Amino acid sequence: MNLVIDLGNSSLKVALFDKNVMTNKFIYSNQSLNIISDLFKNNVIDNSIISNVSTIDKNILDFLKINSNLISINETTDLPFINLYKTKNTLGHDRIALVSAAAIDFSNENVLIIDAGTCITYDFKNSKNEYLGGGISPGIQMRFKSLNSETSNLPLSTINHDNKLIGDDTDSSIKSGIVNGVVSEIDGIINQYQERFKNIRIILTGGDSNFLLKKIKNTIFADQNFLLKGLNYLLEINIK
Repeated sequence: MNLVIDLGNSSLKVALFDKNVMTNKFIYSNQSLNIISDLFKNNVIDNSIISNVSTIDKNILDFLKINSNLISINETTDLPFINLYKTKNTLGHDRIALVSAAAIDFSNENVLIIDAGTCITYDFKNSKNEYLGGGISPGIQMRFKSLNSETSNLPLSTINHDNKLIGDDTDSSIKSGIVNGVVSEIDGIINQYQERFKNIRIILTGGDSNFLLKKIKNTIFADQNFLLKGLNYLLEINIK
């Protein structure tokens, strides 16, 4: 069995795979060695892989190295796509995993992957399975926090489904500016890609994907497990 770990900026996602079939998934607010060790007590885990955009607990890392075949993501990792990114050593594990999922599932297609989490990332793979790059912008919660922390009088607002176009008080104005701004950004970037490339499959994933799904005008395919699938694909490729 494979253990896949996605350590993001705001949560820890853990999934178990039997080959390419996800059998279980867990989401935690923080990382803990007990969480990982309990999984090994209750499951026969042979291989593991970590996507880390934060700082991994060294005890977890040491535990995985001792108790499993831990696959590292680095410049020597075998990838299912041609990486044309200029600064390969700065490309995040999460983005590598997302493009890997697109390369395996949609190898002959142009694919734009939008990951709406702490940051919103855009990653594009063409029909030749070449990764060209993409973009990074602040996520919804980061925008709320920045308005509060970088100004003297604006309160910390939160996301909801009732955002208005025309805010009639400060809170609803913040919601309008941020949520409608993010939706317009995503639709606008999709339109720019579609003007340049034909027949693009759009994948939306990440923590805010369900919230954004019905608000985005373009036709998209939502899959919250896309990154975890990509990590498992990477693991399978590199243990063979």
